[in-house]
Amino acid sequence: MKRVEIYTTRTCPFCIMAKRLLEQKGVSYEETDVGADPHLRAKMMERAQGRRTVPQIFIDGKGIGGCDELHALDQSGKLDTMLAV
Repeated sequence: MKRVEIYTTRTCPFCIMAKRLLEQKGVSYEETDVGADPHLRAKMMERAQGRRTVPQIFIDGKGIGGCDELHALDQSGKLDTMLAV
């Protein structure tokens, strides 16, 4: 299984939906809460090419975007291939 990283904040509904989808697929992930730490958010923005919204999701170091992009990949059938599920 590929390494999945997700940058979140505690109250973000899109973060919750993205994590729920990953959990439904049995995918473990590393979560980083950027809500209270501007340095972590800056690191996320650097990795996400300036995007500051959460969630920001990375699969094996490659940024795939946020919740909408994650669900679009799932609906197209590409997410399972990316995750090697």
